[in-house]
Amino acid sequence: MVIAEVGAMMPATGGQYVFMEKMYGRFWAYLYGWANFAVINTAAGAGITFICAQYLEYFFKLPRFSPEIEQSVMLHLPFVGDILPLENFGVKMLTVFLLFISTYVAYRSTKLGGVVQVVFTVAKVLAIGLLIGGLFASGKGDYSNFITEDATIKPAGFALLIAMVAACNGALQALDGAYQIVYMAGEVKNPGKSLPRSLILGLLVCMIIYMLVTASMVYMLPVHDMASSKLVASDAAKAAFGIIGGGIIALLICLSVLGATNALVLCAPRITFAMAEERAFPAWAGKMHPKFKTPGNALVLHFIWMSILVISGSFIILADMYIFIVWTFNLMIIYGLFILRKKMPDAERPYKVWGYPWMPLLALFFNAFYLVMVLYRDISDYISGKTHIMNSVFGLVLTALGIPLYWYFKTRQTKQA
Repeated sequence: MVIAEVGAMMPATGGQYVFMEKMYGRFWAYLYGWANFAVINTAAGAGITFICAQYLEYFFKLPRFSPEIEQSVMLHLPFVGDILPLENFGVKMLTVFLLFISTYVAYRSTKLGGVVQVVFTVAKVLAIGLLIGGLFASGKGDYSNFITEDATIKPAGFALLIAMVAACNGALQALDGAYQIVYMAGEVKNPGKSLPRSLILGLLVCMIIYMLVTASMVYMLPVHDMASSKLVASDAAKAAFGIIGGGIIALLICLSVLGATNALVLCAPRITFAMAEERAFPAWAGKMHPKFKTPGNALVLHFIWMSILVISGSFIILADMYIFIVWTFNLMIIYGLFILRKKMPDAERPYKVWGYPWMPLLALFFNAFYLVMVLYRDISDYISGKTHIMNSVFGLVLTALGIPLYWYFKTRQTKQA
C-alpha cells in the first residue's frame, strides 16, 4: 500500500530508486542503486540459479570435493565470517555456466531474451499447476501432516520466535517481485488506479499460490521429511507419482527457476547502465553494444559479480543476504511515506494508504523487528559455531562499499562540471 501511494503520486520510471531520492536525497538513492548491483539483483540471480543447479542433481550427481578439501581453502572476512569457495563446487560451477548462458542470450539480443522468457513462464505455470493440482489429486498424502507434531522439531519460547522469523525469509523472497511494476510506473496508463490495483492483486495472488504450493507439499510429506529434504518439491512429486513424476517436476522447476534468472539477467543491468550514463558508475558500464544494441558491458559486469557471489556462498547465504538488504530498504521506503506526507502535504495522491498512520506504523514495527531478529540470529549462530558466516552482515558490508564510491563519483562530477 505504501508503494502504491508513492508510485501513484510519482509515476516516474525507476521505482524505488526515484522514491529514495525524493525521500532521502541523492546519497541514499545512490546507495540503493549500488545495493541493487552489489546484493539485491545479483545475489537474487545467483541464488535462484543455484536452485536450478541443485534440482538438476535429481538426474545426475555433480562432482564434489571431500570435506577435508572443501575446508582446506578458507577466506576470512573480518566482521563477516569465512568463505569456503571449494564447498559444493560442482553445483557452483554448473550455476556459473547457467548464468553464462542467460547472460549470453541477453547480450546477443533483448528480443531473444524476451522469447526465452515466454517459454520459461509457460514452464513456471505448468510446474505450479502440476505441483498443486497433482499432489492433492493423487490421494497419496495425509491431511494429518498439517497437525502432527514432530518430536525432533519442537522449538519453544525464544527459539520458536527465531524459527518463525527465519521462516519468513522464503516467503518474503517469493513475494518480493510483486511490486516490480513500479519500475515502469512512468509508462503505465492511469497509474493512480492501475498501480494500486496491480500491486495489491498481484501480491494477493502470490500469497495464495505460495500457501497452496506449501500446503500441497505438507500434504505429501511429514514435517520431518520436508526438513531433511534437499529437493522437497521433487521428493513430494516422487511420493505421489514415482520417480518419473519427481523427474518431471524437477525439470519444470529448473525451467521455472531459469525464467526468474533470465528476467533478472535481462533487466537488472539496466539500472547499472543508467547509473553509468549519469556518471555515477564507471563510464564503460554505460556503453551500448554497437552491433546488438544491448547494455553489453553492464551485462558482463553483472555476470562476473554473480559468479563471484556463487563461488563465495551457498543458496542459503545468497538468499538470506539478498532478502535482508531488500527489507532494510523497504523499511526506509515505509518510513519515507511519513516524510513525503510532511514534505509534500498538498501533492495529488490518487491512492492513499488505508488506515494511515496506524497501518504503516504496524508495518514499520514488524519490519524493524524482523530485521533485528535476523541480525541477532546470524550473529548468535556465528558466535556459537552453527554457521561460518553472518549472511546479513555480509550483505550490509557489500552495501556499505557503495559509500566511498558515491563520494568518489560525486567528486569526479564536480571536477568535470
